[in-house]
Amino acid sequence: MSITSQNIRNFCIISHIDAGKSTLADRLLELTGTVEKRKMRAQFLDMMDLEREKGITIKLQPVRMEYETDLRVALSDMPFAKGHASRPRPFAEGKRSWSLDTRPYCDSQWQPLRHALYTLNLIDTPGHVDFSYEVSRSLAAVEGAVLLVDASQGVQAQTLANLHLAQEQNLAIIPVVNKIDLAQARTEETVKEISQLLDINQDEVIRISAKKGTNIEKVLEAVVRKIPSPSGQSDSPLRALIFDSKYDSYQGVIAYIRVVDGRIRKGEQIITLASNASTEVKEVGVFKPQLTKADLLQAGQIGYLVTGLKEVIQCRVGDTITNEGKSPKPLPGYHEPKPMVFASFYPTDADDYDLLKDGLAKLKLNDASLQYEPESTQGLGRGFRGGFLGTLHLEIVSERLKREYGLNLVISSPTVSYQVITKSPEKELAVSSPADLPEVNKIKETKEPWLDLEIITPSQYLGRLMELLNQTRGQYQESQYLTPERVLIKYQAPLNEIIIDFYDKLKNTTAGYASMSYQLKDYQPADLVKLDILVAGQKVEAFSRIVHRDKAYQEGKALVKKLKEVMPAQLFAVSLQAVVAGRIIARENIKAWRKDVTGYLYGGDYSRKRKLLEKQKRGKKKMKQFGQVNIPEEVFLKVLRK
Repeated sequence: MSITSQNIRNFCIISHIDAGKSTLADRLLELTGTVEKRKMRAQFLDMMDLEREKGITIKLQPVRMEYETDLRVALSDMPFAKGHASRPRPFAEGKRSWSLDTRPYCDSQWQPLRHALYTLNLIDTPGHVDFSYEVSRSLAAVEGAVLLVDASQGVQAQTLANLHLAQEQNLAIIPVVNKIDLAQARTEETVKEISQLLDINQDEVIRISAKKGTNIEKVLEAVVRKIPSPSGQSDSPLRALIFDSKYDSYQGVIAYIRVVDGRIRKGEQIITLASNASTEVKEVGVFKPQLTKADLLQAGQIGYLVTGLKEVIQCRVGDTITNEGKSPKPLPGYHEPKPMVFASFYPTDADDYDLLKDGLAKLKLNDASLQYEPESTQGLGRGFRGGFLGTLHLEIVSERLKREYGLNLVISSPTVSYQVITKSPEKELAVSSPADLPEVNKIKETKEPWLDLEIITPSQYLGRLMELLNQTRGQYQESQYLTPERVLIKYQAPLNEIIIDFYDKLKNTTAGYASMSYQLKDYQPADLVKLDILVAGQKVEAFSRIVHRDKAYQEGKALVKKLKEVMPAQLFAVSLQAVVAGRIIARENIKAWRKDVTGYLYGGDYSRKRKLLEKQKRGKKKMKQFGQVNIPEEVFLKVLRK
């Protein structure tokens, strides 16, 4: 049986973290026979060892499945009414619709579908807020989404965030409640929450157990029945959206594409509209889930093409691929993600700088939200300052650099980007490093980023949670009771108060039941100062940081105390000082290393010992006056390492 665009369904699975997306994907692969049972393993679509170790999905992963059925579809499930004459709006405008010209109307309750083989293109997506850019790219390549909710947790913060992303793309939503087999499952309560959230009947929510395989076929039936088929035209000029890519040492850039219009084969000349890079297609294929060669890709299909391009910047995520010599309207692409957290990477071996540079470039091809630029500091030499969507994103990137490229890295503590408005001339600067901060007399105003927080928690923890939130210098907005036992809190807080350990404190405060999502709101005025560290009276720029004035003493005291623990003693006393605007706010002293100059004496007058001690004291004073402190590299490693 041939596959036409009417028999294609493109969809993804969205949910909060730990709701069972990967397990559901495993069952779909088994049920459709995409993966043989002897080759099946848990979290099959999580290709990286890091994903398996942490039990989370980090990278989106597409897979093609084939499903044979003869379903009959209720007219109420079709997103059009009798007599509707308008054609669907094009893919480029972000609208999804059934292809009306090939689906006849009828007056009966059911519209029969002929027995057919359906091609189901699934994109498994991450659930953590730090990887929401992966989710948004997946949503732009499909027509529908399975909204998965954990029956034991109910609707969670990231469930709402991902649902809003899907609704912005006008996707068909299939609500599914997972983990109904658990003893602590609140299945009916969760179904009620979803039905109220989507304004649907409770009977429309599918109840499953992905672990045991209960009702999984109902999910496939709903995908075929409720998700519209692609609306592109195969005889139009080629337009394909790059929604992901990776780099292969032998084949160059491999682009993951959604073909919107036209068709593409091996050997054809293509061009990327944004980067204007021209190349010959080396290979096309689909995901099963391994890369599998195909004769061609046509409108509505999801697959890959081997470009042969060696420069990663020539094939960017969000770009449009078309036939060389033709200039159709480019696809909308994606909004550039704004990094929220910044940290510096330095190789412990200076000879690994080029390897780090190459590794970051190739990771950026695979992770379009990663941003970085070169920098250098005293003691650590050359490195890179990176921008990330969150602390988990930072952790994953650093771990991939270590594992995939064998790099041993020093990673600074995460910071955020501030806005600084200078006096004359008046201009706005984005500052994430203390070295870029202008002098105090040149600064007119400083601003820090604020977040819109959404926290869902059991109502019994509401009081303790509000106490925690009040410590963030934030502002309470409102509370909404989703059910009598569950409340949604909306709060605004500075990003700098959230990025380090707030999430851990949130989980501890609520016994692990609360969930959180956040979104950058705006920049608000803040009393920010530069905290400098003086070692023996000399400023060490690598230890400087930007802090809020209210937290300056706390930060400075902790930093000089840590320095005292790791700095080796010198032949003279060394002072460690935390300074803000020329004023010392915290101090520690490292005692001089002393030789026992009186050890060889025995008996006699004490004045002999005193003369030797006085002579030693004068020598120490002279050394302190003219001596310099050379800070060993391991001190920087211990202090700056995240």
